[in-house]
Amino acid sequence: MEKDKLLGIKKHVFVAVTLVALLFLSAGAVLGYWSMGEMREQVSEQFNQEQLVIARHIASLIERRLDFLKKEILLLSRESSFGDSDLQGQNERIQDSFSRILESGVWKIEICDTEKHKTYAYAPHRHWSTEGLSGLKAIPAVESLGRKTVGISRPKMGPSGIDFLLGTPIRTGGPYRVLLFHVNVSWFLTPFLKEIRSGKTGYAWLIDEEGVFLFHPKVDFVGQNAFEVREEKVPGASYGMINFIQKEKMLKGREGTGWYYSGWHRGITGQIKKLIAFYPVSISEQPSQRWSVAVVAPVSEIEAFVHKGYTRHFLLQGLVIVVILLGASAVFFFEKRWSHVLEERVALRTEELKKSEEKYRSLVESAEDFIFTVDAGGRLQSVNSFTANFFGGPSTMLLGKSLSSLFPGEVAGKQLKLIDLVYKYGKSVRDEFDMIIEDHEIWINANFMPLKNDVGEVHAVLCIARDITENKNLERQLINAEKLASLGTLAAGVAHEINNPLGVILGFSDLLLRKADKGSQDYEDLKTIERQGLHCKQVVENLLSFARVGEAHSEYSNLNQCLQEIIKVVTHTLEMNDIELYVDLSEDLPLVRGDSRQLQQVFLNLINNAIAAMEEGGALWIRSYYDKSARRALVRFKDTGMGIKAEDMEHIFEPFFTTKPEGEGTGLGLFVSYGIINKFGGTIDCASYTDGSPLKSRGTCFTVKLVTEGR
Repeated sequence: MEKDKLLGIKKHVFVAVTLVALLFLSAGAVLGYWSMGEMREQVSEQFNQEQLVIARHIASLIERRLDFLKKEILLLSRESSFGDSDLQGQNERIQDSFSRILESGVWKIEICDTEKHKTYAYAPHRHWSTEGLSGLKAIPAVESLGRKTVGISRPKMGPSGIDFLLGTPIRTGGPYRVLLFHVNVSWFLTPFLKEIRSGKTGYAWLIDEEGVFLFHPKVDFVGQNAFEVREEKVPGASYGMINFIQKEKMLKGREGTGWYYSGWHRGITGQIKKLIAFYPVSISEQPSQRWSVAVVAPVSEIEAFVHKGYTRHFLLQGLVIVVILLGASAVFFFEKRWSHVLEERVALRTEELKKSEEKYRSLVESAEDFIFTVDAGGRLQSVNSFTANFFGGPSTMLLGKSLSSLFPGEVAGKQLKLIDLVYKYGKSVRDEFDMIIEDHEIWINANFMPLKNDVGEVHAVLCIARDITENKNLERQLINAEKLASLGTLAAGVAHEINNPLGVILGFSDLLLRKADKGSQDYEDLKTIERQGLHCKQVVENLLSFARVGEAHSEYSNLNQCLQEIIKVVTHTLEMNDIELYVDLSEDLPLVRGDSRQLQQVFLNLINNAIAAMEEGGALWIRSYYDKSARRALVRFKDTGMGIKAEDMEHIFEPFFTTKPEGEGTGLGLFVSYGIINKFGGTIDCASYTDGSPLKSRGTCFTVKLVTEGR
């Protein structure tokens, strides 16, 4: 009786376990189907984002190739005289240009002489001339273009296919002429689009701002209107979504992703859903012109991949659930208490471990210090977020890399020596490092500490380093300020002592001049003494202006206005010295503390120094902007001159120190400028590199930081 009862209980348990198994299988199937749909959407979106990266890359390549053609046409317009008297020499220069631009789609070059109403045409290995100026009609505004501006026509169907023109005026001082590049769109675009593959069968196409195909894998589509040719190819198909994407997004110069239905794909006809990613291609600003490149692929490739993976997943999931439920039903009643106790212990230990890990991670990840561990070979084992962000990548990408791949070679070598000491003696060591990261000097203070295992052996080294660049800069500024303050005091004393005998010299010179006859040798000698004395007086006044402590500075000036007035003064000088000027003045700058005339004196000194450093021409950048963190207005003067030697950098603000040849400078320009800016509560910083420096390019950059109104 008890046996039958026990069998009945087991039977009920088996039925219950079976029902639970079926329930789990059903729930797993439903959840799996839902998860498959979610996965399909996520994979499709991820795939579309990858297509967008491809489209963006294609657009970048096209724009760079177009920039290359712009530079070539400007270079050719400057190198050539384009006169009738030297057609053979002109043809040689143009044929040389063809060797560089033929692969970019340029098949013909024209020179339009508006005075003679004549066109000189050049193709590879031949040239000819014709009457008329038909090429100018494609770029109607070319006559209004500036000296260094290139006009670009809209694509137009011609005998050799779709062409567009690049044009620029030729300023020779003689008859007005225009230089034209004829570019075959197919030759221009094919290198970038023909071999594009998205997935297995995806491809790329491109339309202009009128909706005309400039490139498509189906050659008969090229030159056709994208809104009409699809309907002609497969009438009756639904093209509403792709027409909307083209009209409302692509033709308006937007980027994005989406999907649409097509009537065919790679020879397969019928309604096919495709994923599309598109990105604008900036062609020209005058006139405004944008194309749009699209990368497409059928959704079926994504769905087949997801469906195949989830089919295997469903089968494996079902098998695992059945095995687990059958095994659990056999021991359910016998292991219930033990399982409950074990679950409680595991949950408690897991929670404790989780809290401990979260606490450690929070401390490490929130620290604004370099925190990482390395092995004996200097390879990274772990890094915190601050370190990963500093070196420009996620922490997972840095793991396993050597310190020499992150830090400069000399710094990495010092660190490896310190790590060897930690492994050898098992004690912490500390040191400071000076390194150049992306053209910036950075100082870090690093402490290397041993991490030991259960037997006391060092198995890793923990490094905690802090950026002390700001402290080092403040230390340098303090030393420089104290040195200049001492020099100012000394200069003031010397200037006052010189003023007395100088006044006597000038006074007696004036008395003697009144007695001497004009035109006599004595008169000229006395005038020379007077001029040199007045020059000495000016030097003394400059010294006193630096050393003199100003009164309360309540006057504020418009920084951009001061810069604009000085730029007007020096523009001609810059042009005479073949120096290109680039100005970037930030709008809505607050007023800065300082007298406008004295600030202009400082700016003029810095610009003149830049001009003197670029004897063979160059470029000068002037930029103003507001630093929110420091609440100060900044002005930067950056040139491409010869640079300042490292051994001279500590002396550039000292009086009478100059790197110019004898007789070309007094050495007081930067000295006085420093005094003016310091008087108004600001600072001047300088960074300079010569040809011998390890950085990329030579030149000097002065940064003037000024106190703003309201601080």
